Amino acid sequence: MDFNERLNALSNKIKQQSNSIETEEATKTAFVMPFIHNVLGYDVFDPSEVTPEFICDVGTKKGEKIDYAIMKNNEVQILIECKKIGEPLNVNHASQLFRYFHVTNARISILTNGQVYKFFTDLDAPNKMDEKPFLEVDLLEIDENIIPELNKLTKSSFDLESIINAAGELKYVSQIKKILHTQLNTPEDEFVKFFASRVYDGILTQKVRELFLTLTKKAASQYINDQVNERLKSAITGTAPISVHSEPEIHPEDSSAALEKDENDVVTTLEELEGFHIVKAITRAVLDAPRITHRDTKSYFGILVDDNNRKPICRLHFNRSQKYIGLFDIEKNETRHPIATVDDIYSFADILKATAALYN
Repeated sequence: MDFNERLNALSNKIKQQSNSIETEEATKTAFVMPFIHNVLGYDVFDPSEVTPEFICDVGTKKGEKIDYAIMKNNEVQILIECKKIGEPLNVNHASQLFRYFHVTNARISILTNGQVYKFFTDLDAPNKMDEKPFLEVDLLEIDENIIPELNKLTKSSFDLESIINAAGELKYVSQIKKILHTQLNTPEDEFVKFFASRVYDGILTQKVRELFLTLTKKAASQYINDQVNERLKSAITGTAPISVHSEPEIHPEDSSAALEKDENDVVTTLEELEGFHIVKAITRAVLDAPRITHRDTKSYFGILVDDNNRKPICRLHFNRSQKYIGLFDIEKNETRHPIATVDDIYSFADILKATAALYN
């Protein structure tokens, strides 16, 4: 299995078994060890590579143990502290990590409850673990944007310098995204005042603030809609984004929800439509654009020529955690290729054009 498949396999295991896990030890056995072994690729059965119950006396603290230390050349690379599945993770839970980080060569530490993994380093002060993580991974809600960064921590790809260099940007970008998410959904008073003071010349009374609270949320929603529409239009035309006022309104919550439904409960998502427009933008170089159509089914999203199932260009398998694009050979045999994002479709442009040309 590739890296994404291993992540998804562990995610499925957590979904199936988390309710039956009642202790920290069970959490480590069921979820944390498979994460270290299967996902990160370290041998949990080799104590010279993964040392459980790692002891490092600190001052008056004697015999205190950290759950796991990942080693390389007899030096600690990563420290891992575990809690029971479902327990919240905060700085108070990381006291041992703080102490051990200071007295070992480790530059990476992980606090986890088996589902959520928080990764720390020493960006704020040398050899002192930061209070805020530079990377956070929830295995039940995997963010595809951070998968390449998580992959850097695997045994086969471990590159400490690259990890540390990227950590600063990851840390602050993730924090800014959380703030933006909060402010766009439940704007704070200062956030509303910031915009109101730039467009309203009157006194910001309580009534005016309440009005601008609604207006700020509405403006944020419409701005997100405009960005989504422009990206779709850009994919269709293959040019820079332009205004698409004639397009139907798309709400931001629709980005992962159903946009269309037929009598068979087949759901077409915005991501599938974006994929269709990308394929159409690619293949219109060899076919007239009106001939390129799509049909959705419960198991895949098909892109066809002349709305004919016997003239497939490709299939998009997006109704699963690992996305695939299905490509066809001259005998119409399908081969699935994993992709991380919709934009990865562009890497198959030559194959898609060659397939489309078969129907000219």
